Amino acid sequence: MKFTPLGSFLIKATGSFFFVGYLPLIPGTFGSLAGVGLFYLLKTGNSSNYFLSTFCLIILGLFVSGRMERLLGKKDPGCIVIDEVAGMLVSLSFMPLDLKIVFLGFLVFRILDTLKPYPAGRLQHLHGSVGVMADDLIAGIYTNIVLQVILKSAFSKTV
Repeated sequence: MKFTPLGSFLIKATGSFFFVGYLPLIPGTFGSLAGVGLFYLLKTGNSSNYFLSTFCLIILGLFVSGRMERLLGKKDPGCIVIDEVAGMLVSLSFMPLDLKIVFLGFLVFRILDTLKPYPAGRLQHLHGSVGVMADDLIAGIYTNIVLQVILKSAFSKTV
């Protein structure tokens, strides 16, 4: 597939989440932090916008990440961080605007994204966009479950 210069630029800008993925050393962590920032931006509005934006970001990631792999000639290069951003938004879905919860969500997400518990590790080996996005979305779902359990148990102890 041939890419025009403008197409290449747009794919790189989107897949790296506005070039955050090109920051040195730990691009996945920077991408996750960008996801936290986007969480705060979206959470101040209504929940419909949050979920619509999360859904659109996942679709955009599925559209762009496989193309960026082909453009760069690498399988899941570190500069693709739209998957981390989407995973963080999934992680923090239904969460309050509470710094402790967000920080815990960030830590749990980074740990699960690194460890890749089943089926994330298997899904990462799929070709194209699904292989790039799926492991982070699974880590986001698992993180959300962990946070929900923590919130429920903390709330039940205060009642």
